[in-house]
Amino acid sequence: MIQRTLQTKRLTLVPLGEEHLEFEVTLDAHPDVMRYLGTGEPRERLEVEKHHQERIDEARNGLGFWAGFAGADFVGWWLLTLEDNDERGQAELGYRLLPDFWRQGLASEGAAALLAYGFDDMGLTQIFAETMAVNAGSRAVMSRLGLTYLGTRREGIAGPIPGSDQGNVDYAITKDLWAGFVD
Repeated sequence: MIQRTLQTKRLTLVPLGEEHLEFEVTLDAHPDVMRYLGTGEPRERLEVEKHHQERIDEARNGLGFWAGFAGADFVGWWLLTLEDNDERGQAELGYRLLPDFWRQGLASEGAAALLAYGFDDMGLTQIFAETMAVNAGSRAVMSRLGLTYLGTRREGIAGPIPGSDQGNVDYAITKDLWAGFVD
């Protein structure tokens, strides 16, 4: 099964393709976007090109990365992917948006579309997400969507971001909880 385009009230999520590279270069070059990711530093073009190809190659079984647009404007990308060591029926949810589109509910809107797609169309049983404990914006999106806080992992955390020593947090939602949340 191939990924399909998803439509929300304000967004069109299209499977990530070669034609989206320049959008990703802009996204990953923005220091505010990259603040809570990896080293917290913007990425150089060659690194973005490598990650872009990896993201395209990751598409399988109807899951992968989507480029999101509000009209003609690139907003960011969303992901719903299987992990290499995934248990059957589980996938990871993620999103990365340009700052001009923050605090407008677009991260939640796109993520909700992927949760519905994952549970209703793809037959997933659980979807999880993670972020740095200090990333209040991303944590708010996860909570808004009904994902449950599972805990904090402190291993391997050391970085230039104030509060990075607080670790990463894990969230998840099951198909049954999602069905009750959207009803």
